[in-house]
Amino acid sequence: MLNRTIAPESRQIEDISFIKPVKYVLDNGIQTFVINAGQQDLVRIEFIFENVNWDGSKPLQALAVNHLVNNGTSQLTAWEIAEKVDYYGAFLQTEYGADQSAVKLYTLNKHLAEILPVLYAILNESEFPDQELGIFVQNQKQALQVNMQKNDFLARKHFAHALFGDTPYGVNIAAEDYDRLNREELLAYFRAAYRPEHCTIVVAGKFGTEEFGILNQVIGQPWKNSADSAANSFIVPVPVGGDVFVERPESLQSAIRMGTLAIPRSHADFPGLQVLNCVLGGYFGSRLMANIREDKGYTYGIGSAIASLKDIGYLFIATEVGADVCNAALSEIEKELSLLKQELVGPEELDLVRNYMLGAMLGSLENAFSHADKFKSIYFSGLDYDYYERYIDTVKTISAERLRQLAQQYLDTTRFTRVVAGKR
Repeated sequence: MLNRTIAPESRQIEDISFIKPVKYVLDNGIQTFVINAGQQDLVRIEFIFENVNWDGSKPLQALAVNHLVNNGTSQLTAWEIAEKVDYYGAFLQTEYGADQSAVKLYTLNKHLAEILPVLYAILNESEFPDQELGIFVQNQKQALQVNMQKNDFLARKHFAHALFGDTPYGVNIAAEDYDRLNREELLAYFRAAYRPEHCTIVVAGKFGTEEFGILNQVIGQPWKNSADSAANSFIVPVPVGGDVFVERPESLQSAIRMGTLAIPRSHADFPGLQVLNCVLGGYFGSRLMANIREDKGYTYGIGSAIASLKDIGYLFIATEVGADVCNAALSEIEKELSLLKQELVGPEELDLVRNYMLGAMLGSLENAFSHADKFKSIYFSGLDYDYYERYIDTVKTISAERLRQLAQQYLDTTRFTRVVAGKR
């Protein structure tokens, strides 16, 4: 009989396999990467555009265009677009990021020939009607007004601005920025940015020769290059650290967000820094959770992460704590950072982190879409699949001494920016 008082034996994951895409090129030169996998007749097609023409005086252009791109063309209203997409059981989604913006189509294979012309019209003939723009501005201003009452939003907003200044990563958006949006400028940005030369297509799902032929016929042949644009260029200020306090006298809780600029995914130290971050605050059993939540009871949750952007990265710690224990929580966070720089991580803790990270990697590869997401992470960082080989090898083999060296190098708290939003 099974003895349930004995924990099952655990073993380290030995091998993790990735489905690598096949590269095609449409007739108009768009590079298309296809992960042909899955059992269902379903496909996701992502049109990913590099953001261009950054203008600090018009910080919302790329965001607004991405949100409104499927809200009306020269031939179709927003309602008609939605009706056509729904009729075929498809789904359209837009996604904005500081480096790229995307338009995603989910559809059954059998309806690909009918739904792609709608997407082509969106990418070529969007007109950004004044009525739709007005609704967008009103909704966004209301959402901003609501969010400005939330401590975690304020901490995140001020932290990004302190780290990145008036760049796409940190611009301090205000309600007046929405009021300055106008249709003519959105049209100008759309015509410059949403062009084949700025586009990469990533396809995931059941997608063979027949489906590629439809994609090339509808998108690759009639859509021509014609953009007049410049790649985004901006300077991120050198981090100087310091404290920022956002006064919220009625708050019962304070939001903490602290961290510093770090390295992007393309840096050789990035996999090791990911392991170090996992020890610090990257999973439920992390040191920050064990101390701030389990031992002290200051919060329901606390975590840390390393974000990789196009040419830079940043490390941050985030939590919300009772206003009366905010200073104590900050002290405990500083203590955990110091311990990582002074002491070696124990073998049992390190083995637990290794198993967690390898399991999380394996668990994240559940379908064709997730394999496509893993490809995008390396492709837009200028990397290949050998990055994942190095990552997995680092997780399996990195030493406690190397983790301490990384902590001493990258966890320099004199360079940290600390933002607290709440009651003083």
